Amino acid sequence: MIKVPERFAEWRTRVGGAAGRRWVRSLPALVERLRERWDLVVEDAEPLYGGQSLVVLVCRGEQPLALRLTWLEDSVADEARALRAWRGRGAVTLVEAAPEVGALLLERLDHTRSLHALPLPDAAEVAGSLIRTLAVTPPAGLRTLSDVAAGIPETLTRRQRALGFPIPPVWVEAARRHALDWGKTGDKVLIHADLHYGNVLAATRQPWLAVDPRALRGTPEYSVPELMWTRADELHTDADVRRILDIVVSAGELDAEAAHGWTVTRCVDYWLWSLEHGLTIDPARCERILSALARR
Repeated sequence: MIKVPERFAEWRTRVGGAAGRRWVRSLPALVERLRERWDLVVEDAEPLYGGQSLVVLVCRGEQPLALRLTWLEDSVADEARALRAWRGRGAVTLVEAAPEVGALLLERLDHTRSLHALPLPDAAEVAGSLIRTLAVTPPAGLRTLSDVAAGIPETLTRRQRALGFPIPPVWVEAARRHALDWGKTGDKVLIHADLHYGNVLAATRQPWLAVDPRALRGTPEYSVPELMWTRADELHTDADVRRILDIVVSAGELDAEAAHGWTVTRCVDYWLWSLEHGLTIDPARCERILSALARR
């Protein structure tokens, strides 16, 4: 039986409450069932984890694979649809899927090397190129970006009020306006809505591949904002912020105004989410990005 890392168990319990605790406790038995179902050998290595998922290193025959188990509030079925649509082009290859239990069996990538290993300008160029590569015809059944955008204005206002108005109102109003402006425009393609530098790993068949997609049907510019805030500590001036945004936009052949608008909207949204979950570093990062873009 695998042992769930304590930090992952603590985080999922903190965010998911009693349901999160039950899910964490169910993981060792779930791994055992999937091992038998998919004829796997579990490697003697501590499982890896992110905010939502536990990854167990396994083999099937001579093939090294990764068994990913995701908190069921996320749509694993949509993730499987997206990975099948990409067919390994720009993204990790899907081998098996059991969405009903939040499980995906994936090609093994180099988890020790993400785009955090590259200098930020180089990483931004790689990630921007991946945004374009991943912008393919979307599979049926995905949630649309227009649906997501429709609920943003009201929720931002409500959450801002509930938290005691922590964000300058002018930025919240700009975020609301951009969501309305850009939510219904542009190409409708498959997008990776959780694309940050840690979600792009080194590979052998291609230099870099995206993992852990949150799949939506919408415009590719929606993928830009996390590339701005996840390494914001390295952006020391307003010019640095704008330069990285320009690199991502250019590499991805994106609409600059749409990328700017979604960056503002999602930075405000993430700032509020971070405060709601007791995070302290990420609100400052979002403020750094918003300040620079407001003075462009």
